[in-house]
Amino acid sequence: LQFLYLIGNAHTPPPRPLLAMKTTRFSVHRVARRHCHVEVASGLKVHKTVVNLVEGEVLPGTGVAAGRFWDGLGALQEEFGGRNAALLEKRASMQAAITAFHSERAGAAWDHEEYKAFLKGLGYYSDMPEAVQMDTANMDPEMTEVPAPQLVCPVDNARYIVNAANARWGSLLDALYGTDVVPGGIPAGGYSPQRGAAVLDEVHRILDEVFPLVAGSWQAASSVAADGGALRVGGAALADPTAFVGSRTRADGALSSVLLRHHGLHLELVLDAAHPVGKTHPFGLADVQVEAALSVLADAEDSACTVDAADKAVAYRNWNGLMRGTIAIPMSKNGANFERTLNAPRAWDAPAGGSLTLPGRAVLMCRNVGIHMYTDIVQTHAAKATPEQFLDAMVTGASGKYDVQTAKGNSRGGSVYLVKPKMHGAEEVAYVCEMFTRVEEILGMEKNTMKMGIMDEERRTSLNLKRALHAARERAFFINTGFLDRVGDEIHTSMAAGPMLPKDEIRNAPFLAAYEASNVDRGLETGLVGRGQIGKGMWAAPDNMAEMMQKKVGHLQQGATVSWCPSPTAATLHALHYHRVPVREVQAGMRAGVADQNDTLLQPPLLDRELSQAEIDAELECNAQSLLGYVVRWVGQGVGCSKVPDTKDVQLMEDRATLRISSQHIANWLHHGLVSKAHVLATLKKMAVVVDAQNAGDAEYKPLAPHFDTVEFQAAQDLIFKGVETTNGYTEYVLAHYRRERKALDAHGPGYKVVAYGAATA
Repeated sequence: LQFLYLIGNAHTPPPRPLLAMKTTRFSVHRVARRHCHVEVASGLKVHKTVVNLVEGEVLPGTGVAAGRFWDGLGALQEEFGGRNAALLEKRASMQAAITAFHSERAGAAWDHEEYKAFLKGLGYYSDMPEAVQMDTANMDPEMTEVPAPQLVCPVDNARYIVNAANARWGSLLDALYGTDVVPGGIPAGGYSPQRGAAVLDEVHRILDEVFPLVAGSWQAASSVAADGGALRVGGAALADPTAFVGSRTRADGALSSVLLRHHGLHLELVLDAAHPVGKTHPFGLADVQVEAALSVLADAEDSACTVDAADKAVAYRNWNGLMRGTIAIPMSKNGANFERTLNAPRAWDAPAGGSLTLPGRAVLMCRNVGIHMYTDIVQTHAAKATPEQFLDAMVTGASGKYDVQTAKGNSRGGSVYLVKPKMHGAEEVAYVCEMFTRVEEILGMEKNTMKMGIMDEERRTSLNLKRALHAARERAFFINTGFLDRVGDEIHTSMAAGPMLPKDEIRNAPFLAAYEASNVDRGLETGLVGRGQIGKGMWAAPDNMAEMMQKKVGHLQQGATVSWCPSPTAATLHALHYHRVPVREVQAGMRAGVADQNDTLLQPPLLDRELSQAEIDAELECNAQSLLGYVVRWVGQGVGCSKVPDTKDVQLMEDRATLRISSQHIANWLHHGLVSKAHVLATLKKMAVVVDAQNAGDAEYKPLAPHFDTVEFQAAQDLIFKGVETTNGYTEYVLAHYRRERKALDAHGPGYKVVAYGAATA
């Protein structure tokens, strides 16, 4: 029994002898981990939860024996473990040199040319190489041919990730009815015919815009017919007859579905005069199914919460189920039980004869952790933690192999799509490419089966993106920008240069515009278009869809192939932008204008005026509330991504990137004396009361006030007060430590002594 309590599998207080032990949490858990790990063929010690998952669920059907898998994992540690540590040490030494450079010039006028020369001498960046050409092969058309929304979802939540995978198709009527895109408010209760009529009016406007008729309008049409391979709407033909690509008919010969295509994306008109909506419509339009999220990022990093073997096993199991097509979520609705599974392909009759079949689900990619994360799930003989990315690559790669060689439900082109975050420069990209090659050899896959998505979110990668793409020219399928992580890294890198602008003003800083433009330019310049995706970041306000429809179209006008969405509804609505903007034409017109933006990229967003006390207080409160609102759910409940209300109660979708910028911004102002530690602590306590009130309806929530002594409140303080010393300003170290402490406290009860971050951490 004591053994079970030690490994955290019990939810009641441990036996009294255990509570009486004179030991720290760290030593207790080390005892537990010794018993939880088994020595595998490679000589490594691996947590038995992961061993059982890999051998019982991941490897069957892949042709990879358990011994080969574990020996391969050991080989990765032996061949790449030292290099991993050396690359992280290089990051640290460069940061120390940059900090010293700024500290030595404190109070002096900014000398941009001196700074550039210093960074070049440091090897931080270099001039761009000559022509680089991407050569990624065996790709799926969703990744190369059709610009479309991209959904991001934590892979550790099975229900969410299945919904995301099925967001390849979404109901436009539902999306318009249930959001603020159509004015007038969303009525409570059952279906409102008045609201429904307003939604149908908007649908008619969209159809007239995207699929115009040679005469008349969709708004005025009273019939739809497929006649001799052509579509007739109210008797009129489509202005572009080739847009009609499929149909279905019922047994009585009545038309039940019309499939249209524009800019490579499909839209289905569902016709059913007996349907509650269809019977109110002149030609029986019951729904409009929009092809939306062609690709989905299944996130095991920033929006997930995986701090131990049990958490990691959940994420791996879900990814494995997605790759095998077997994932099933028990559901209940109106008293009926059923399972939600991945959608099957959809088929139509083609106008010229034959059939047209389209996938029912998105193409999935998995974002693994960065090279900076180490895990005690896999340990050396000396009980040392190992790079978590080795385990990630092996497990997600093996699951992907099953899809490529057997299931073929995700990638019909024969690729396993993995996204790598937080890489610093081309050297690290090349290192991960080599590691992928070794994994492919171990798992018996052809070289370059494992494709790489490059998150352009660290400054050293932004400056060296062209070199990074050259290093991954046979693997890279994706580059993406992200405001929050990129700004968080900018603040930490330039921490000693001076205090930063308020966050909202940073959005308009020159370096950020240069960053967004440079990412697109490098993708165009290296021929990534047609070989992969150029991505833009997340719309963070999932309840503000009308505003999204006004603003997010800008990503396409800036040359993005895909842009991130926080929900299936957002993806359905954002798909309309791709019908309105000819992305390929935009990109073709931009190719001649690519430029070197590195000069501007190296201009940190330093404060250039004196702030009033009111401005300082408002900024501090905004950051503190955002930070606390996220931490209470991550540490307290293991939720890595959720809607967090801001100080104005606007719901914002937040993940670790949001936390990074908030914590680093406060740390920066504290470092330069704009705020004091006492001021920060008082503000945290003030905003804790606000956060408690915002979470009052959550039965699992653990209040911060009035004692301010919870694990969550301690984590919030350490994120700020240790923000300068924390490597690259990453939040995952502190979060993971305190999440494990929260789990231990919940398992062992109030007698458990929480260990502060840094006091007993590996």
